[in-house]
Amino acid sequence: MSELLVNTTYEIELCSGELRYWRYLGLDHRHQAWWLDTESGQEFNESSLMYAWSITGPAPAGE
Repeated sequence: MSELLVNTTYEIELCSGELRYWRYLGLDHRHQAWWLDTESGQEFNESSLMYAWSITGPAPAGE
């Protein structure tokens, strides 16, 4: 996948096969990527995740 765009929502596939929609918030001063789970409203960085996931692409319109 090419470079992620700040404030763009992406479809994420978790290791369980579940699909989620996360908005990419950008990098902080330590170069850690921050995300917003659009369902829960929870913000987190990649280092706080304890499961495997992959970006399948931009979220469908309206997500």
